[in-house]
Parts: sequence; C-alpha cells; structure tokens
Amino acid sequence: IAVLGILKKVGAPKSLETKITGESLFNDGVGVVIFLVLSQIAFDQADPDAGKIAFLFLEEAGGGLLFGLALGAVGYWLLRQVDNYAVEVLITLAMVTGGYALAMTLHLSGPLAVVVAGLMIGNRGRRDAMSDATRANLDTFWELVDEALNAILFMLIGLELIVITFELSYVIAGLIAIPMVLAIRFLCVAVPVTIMRARQEFTPGVIKILTWGGLRGGISIALVLSLPTGPERDQLLTVTFLVVVFSILVQGLTVGRLIKASVPEAGNDGSGASAEH
Repeated sequence: IAVLGILKKVGAPKSLETKITGESLFNDGVGVVIFLVLSQIAFDQADPDAGKIAFLFLEEAGGGLLFGLALGAVGYWLLRQVDNYAVEVLITLAMVTGGYALAMTLHLSGPLAVVVAGLMIGNRGRRDAMSDATRANLDTFWELVDEALNAILFMLIGLELIVITFELSYVIAGLIAIPMVLAIRFLCVAVPVTIMRARQEFTPGVIKILTWGGLRGGISIALVLSLPTGPERDQLLTVTFLVVVFSILVQGLTVGRLIKASVPEAGNDGSGASAEH
C-alpha cells in the first residue's frame, strides 16, 4: 500500500503499478507456502525426502490456486444473481474471510486462494457482473479496509519493540541480513526480467525499482512469531524486525526519488503509460 501510494504520487506508469501489485501479492502467498513447508520439515520427527517436500508444496500452492479458482467462480456466479451494491460488497467480504478460513482448514494456501479469487472478481467480475454503482462502492470499501488494516499493521510493528531482544549479536546479524536480502531480491528480479525482455518491453529501471520497492512488512513478522518459543526464535525475530524496519523507513522513503530518476513518465499527471501490457 505504501509503495502504491508513492507510485500514484509521482505519476509512475500504470503498468509498473500493476507489476508491483501482482508480484507483491503472489510473493506473499508463495512465501507463506515455502515457510510452512520448511517449518514442517524442521519440526517433523521424520526425515524429510524430496517426494514429501514436493507433495507439501503441491498441496499448499497447487491446492490453493485451484481452490481460488473455484472460490472465484462461485463468487462470480453470486454477483451475477444480484444488482445491489451492499449485497455484492458483502459477497466479496465473505469470499475473503470465509474462503481464507476454509482454505486454511483444508491445509491449502489461504493467501494464494484469495489472490486468485480476487483476480477473477477484479477482472471478469468487474466487467460482467457489476454495475457502475457497485464498482464505485466496492472500490471505496476495499480501499478503506486496506488503509485501516495497514494502519493497524504499522501500529503492531511498532508494538513489537516491547518484546524484541536487542542483543548486540542479534543486531549485527540483522545489519548483515539487510544487504543479503537486497542482493537476493535483485537476483530474483533481474533474472526473470532479463529473460522476458526478449519478448516484452519493460518500464525503464524496472529492475532497480522492483528491487528497492520490495518492502517487507507484517507477513514476515507474523511468520517468525509463529515459530516455537526459544532463543533461535528471539534471534530470528530481531533480525526480521530490523530488515522490515529498514525496508519501510529507508527504502519506503526513497523509492519515490528512484522512480522519478528512472522513469521518464514519472512526475507528470500519471496518465502516461508505457508500451507494455
């Protein structure tokens, strides 16, 4: 949300905003799945094997994607049956809360399921199953929910200061982790973008922007808090907190300048769009 607000403020191309949004959503979903797989291996008494790891990942990720398609299809059908924006807003709310809870109960990826369902409703559902009034009210409602949850998230991140152990070795590990995370992030962005550039045009400076604009937040802290209590958890929590705070305060406050310096269209009224799709 913070990065998207900055993109709108500096007038970045819509295509860049779409890439950052989509990549962020799927990163969160896949990241949670990988964490769950690794944590099950770490705390399972049985020896892990390739088949078990593949099955766990396929169950969480693949099952979540398929469940999201089914959830989106049901939501789309329900939205087509009514023409009342209040009811339609409640349908989308039920999809998010109920769909996520059901996916987690079935040991599927809730984040991936809701992202896929949201893509279906946000594209085909908006086009074929909603009136102009519904679209306007739906956007207003979910923008408000986003802003409210984002404010609560930042408050909770601040409250984490009360329980975090700031030992010198933990802080040093966190300071080492910051450039490591950025370097890995750069590689994960640069490799696929470089490959896809042969067939698709990208916004100038997209690798730098996606690398520096990949902020860490509540999911990272929530996952490390889910680990069993112990000294390892305390160290990981401190390291994670430092990485998250750096990304929000340093990267978040400077990504706007990077976009202005890298993208020629930035700084206008935001209507400029690149040739990419």
